[in-house]
Amino acid sequence: MLFLEKTFCMAKTSKIEVNKKSISIIEQNSEDYICLTDMVRGEEGEDHIRNWMRNRNTVEFIGLWETLHNPDFKPVEFDTFRKQAGLNSFNLTPRKWIEATNAIGIFSKSGRYGGTYAHKDIAFEFGSWISPMFKLLLIKEFQRLKEIETNQYNLEWNVKRILTKTNYHIHTEAIKNHIIPDKDYLKDKEWLVYAEEADLLNVALFGCTAKDWREVNKEHSDKGLNIRDFASINELVVLSNLENVNAILIERKENKEDRFIQLRKIAKSQLATLDNKDFIKSIKKLSETTYLDAGKKK
Repeated sequence: MLFLEKTFCMAKTSKIEVNKKSISIIEQNSEDYICLTDMVRGEEGEDHIRNWMRNRNTVEFIGLWETLHNPDFKPVEFDTFRKQAGLNSFNLTPRKWIEATNAIGIFSKSGRYGGTYAHKDIAFEFGSWISPMFKLLLIKEFQRLKEIETNQYNLEWNVKRILTKTNYHIHTEAIKNHIIPDKDYLKDKEWLVYAEEADLLNVALFGCTAKDWREVNKEHSDKGLNIRDFASINELVVLSNLENVNAILIERKENKEDRFIQLRKIAKSQLATLDNKDFIKSIKKLSETTYLDAGKKK
């Protein structure tokens, strides 16, 4: 039997590692539920969760939590359990607790990521029962996970904000496709002699100088727009990388033509990579890998 499936919509599942135990965390209705089963998996003895729940202090704590957070909680049934708690004959399981009191702070799940889950407030209390050190480590790893998720959310929000702003600009200004000058910059390299560093990057990335672009896109240049105003997010990322690389090449005293050849090669390679990737997903994967690696080093 699965509890709370009528009211809870399954959402994302995350994992943290505490004392070499991989612990699942499920988000439901914007609340985090931590797997109690994972917290004691591999421990000697059995029925850790049941033994914890038959403790009088535990019954009072989870009952108070339900009173504060669950309007459908049944206080009469809770009071019955509280009076019986501590007796040798008293026995309480998650199933019995949920069915009798209509509790929402604890639920059981079968299948993948199966086990007994509890709201983080209750899970931290269970951590104290295991050991104070385990609770502190659990809280620390949980907070670290939340920080990573927050950073990912902010990244997505900022990118979406930039895209929205760009799309608004495109629609309100009625900007059409711009024209790239028909000129072979690779064959005719006289422009390199007088080219400024900005144009070195422009030709390497966009395929033309700013001046040549303005001449064939007079309608846009009259509005104060330039070639970089039409750059995609991928192109802007590559442009930033090219600026850094060019600075290093200048420090090495490499001549302008050699720098241009290298920059053009880098621009082509990086654009091809970015255009074939979901960069938000890639950054998320990088963040998750960094998080897991950090946990292993502890």
